[in-house]
Amino acid sequence: MRLIACLVLIPLVGVAADLEVTKVILYKHGVGYFERAGEVSAGDSAALEFKASEMDDVLKSLTVEQTGGEGVSAVRYDSSDPLEKRLEVFPFRLRAGLSLTQILDQFKGAEVELTLAREAVRGAIVSARTVRQSENTPEQQRLLLLVDGAIRSFDPEATAQIQFTDPKIQSQFADYLAIVSRSRNSDKRTVTIESEGAATRVVASYVAPTPVWKSSYRLVLGDDRPLLEGWAIVDNTSGEDWEDVRLSLVSGLPVSFVSRLYQPKYVTRPVVELAQDRAWQPKVHGGAIEESRLAAGVVGGVPGGSAGGQKGGVLGGIMANESAAYAKAAAPAPMRMRREVLSSELDMLADREQMTSSIAATAIQADLGDLFEYAIDHPVTIRKSESAMLPFLREQVDGRRLYIYDQSSGSQHPLRAVEVKNSSGATLDGGAITVYDAGAYAGEALVETVKAGDKRLISYAVDLGSRITTAYDSSNKLQSEFHLRRGVMTTQTALREVQTFTIRNVDPEAKTLVIEHPVRAGYELVDTEPAEKTATAYRFEVELKGDSTVKYPLTEERVYSQTYAISNMNVDQLLSWVRNKDLSQQGRLKLEAIAEVKRKIAEAQNEENRIAQQVNEINEDQGRLRNNISTLRNLQGQQQKVMEYSEQLAGQEARLAGLRDRRAETRRLIDELGKKLNEMIETTEF
Repeated sequence: MRLIACLVLIPLVGVAADLEVTKVILYKHGVGYFERAGEVSAGDSAALEFKASEMDDVLKSLTVEQTGGEGVSAVRYDSSDPLEKRLEVFPFRLRAGLSLTQILDQFKGAEVELTLAREAVRGAIVSARTVRQSENTPEQQRLLLLVDGAIRSFDPEATAQIQFTDPKIQSQFADYLAIVSRSRNSDKRTVTIESEGAATRVVASYVAPTPVWKSSYRLVLGDDRPLLEGWAIVDNTSGEDWEDVRLSLVSGLPVSFVSRLYQPKYVTRPVVELAQDRAWQPKVHGGAIEESRLAAGVVGGVPGGSAGGQKGGVLGGIMANESAAYAKAAAPAPMRMRREVLSSELDMLADREQMTSSIAATAIQADLGDLFEYAIDHPVTIRKSESAMLPFLREQVDGRRLYIYDQSSGSQHPLRAVEVKNSSGATLDGGAITVYDAGAYAGEALVETVKAGDKRLISYAVDLGSRITTAYDSSNKLQSEFHLRRGVMTTQTALREVQTFTIRNVDPEAKTLVIEHPVRAGYELVDTEPAEKTATAYRFEVELKGDSTVKYPLTEERVYSQTYAISNMNVDQLLSWVRNKDLSQQGRLKLEAIAEVKRKIAEAQNEENRIAQQVNEINEDQGRLRNNISTLRNLQGQQQKVMEYSEQLAGQEARLAGLRDRRAETRRLIDELGKKLNEMIETTEF
């Protein structure tokens, strides 16, 4: 144990200075911006301690500025590799339970200096081991040194001090033990900032994961304008005290993400060799089978060797040197809220004097939203593992009392509400609101973030003095319209729904009721304009007198459209439209005329088909007669039969001529009717 203490103490030069937290800015997306500052003596370094889970954000955002000295020379931090991985670089191991001789035996050949009771001995280590003279004697540790060419034996436990004369070995011991010491707390990582030159002031800033700060409000109703008080709830889980820090709270959602910078990355590289560097294996040649043949022997070999991989990695440091003044911004009032549009990527380091961004709003994408800072004007102290409530707003705002009826709630009673307009000139962060009316608790509500000049409805209690139903005087009606133009029939069927709100106000005072009716896809309002419209609902305002009943009808219509080509319809389909009671008399007459022409065309086509069938039958019969005549003509005594068949064949030819004339006439009629139908279809409109 004396050896280890000696090896640890000798290489240490100075102690790293701590940087105290001086400024904290908390955000709504799970990160916080921290500033630490402190004086660092000449030759010393500054140390920052973080949780392992914070290192990715710290490495991504850490910046350092220095006043005086020659600048920051390096930033070092503990590796995230396991302890065994970090100790692999050392040529020795100090495992648990090792004796002094087992430790020294790993340094054979190294020169040490022993401080004995009467002398100091210097020599190279030959070996170190434990010996036992006999079974009944205890073990003894012996150290063999090469001293002036002679090997001497020493009892290492009897020495006052053992020291390596090589400073490199001494430094390795110190580094080894420092790594082991830091590994006892596996959740802590140390970042060391090294600077050169004279004494200096170092300011380090970074972003780290933090709990989201929360806001809660008190809305006090009375005869005058409503009074709105805002309180911020802040949790300090950083593991250290925030004492007299400058605290700011930012509302908004900047883009933020986790980038794995702390975990070392290793890349496996291939092993490549030149062909001439490979050794050839010997080849055994067989004997000849026939001596008369010339056998060409090919001397070759298969290159030998083993394939392997090698891992390598690079750890990157972070250095920054910025110039900025370090001063505390003054504030005009104990509680204030100022609008601050901050740049994307948490660009908070441009002006350390103010830390209130003055970058134009156009620098931020519209879908990210604006950021707003609530700066606490006095130093704030929050101890570790504690939370605090901090007032950040106290303003009178514009507002009016309302009652809200939401159909989706399923209740017959509306809600008491207040329409609040943000006339404070700054953005109100979203949060819970507790409402006080006439000096007493009235209810609670939730509100999302409200920008300056915008307004919100805040409902906080059920109004039992009003009842609303839609069960009476509501109806559905189906209406149809037909239009024909250029041969295309368009039908429009409208489903008209009338929903009547029957509202009973049993209280003696008048009320303003807001009805929230959902916006339904495909439906349009008829003869009614909403007071306002949200993304999902219409809002209608209804004035109620005391002790009265009001009926408020709300009409919506949905139109279904379909198109049909008249030319593709048959007579029965057209007549089904003619019989529709919603079709006008003019449209009915015009469709009947078209249907009549289609009927005549259908009859003519049927006649043409009948003629074609008769022609086919006669052709088949003529074929049979011609075969019979050809057979009987060569037989004696069959002349009479041949003449009969010939007469039948001549009669059929006369019929065929008549059928062909009728068929041509029918075809001309079909063509004429088709032209007439096409003209009617193109010109008929209603």
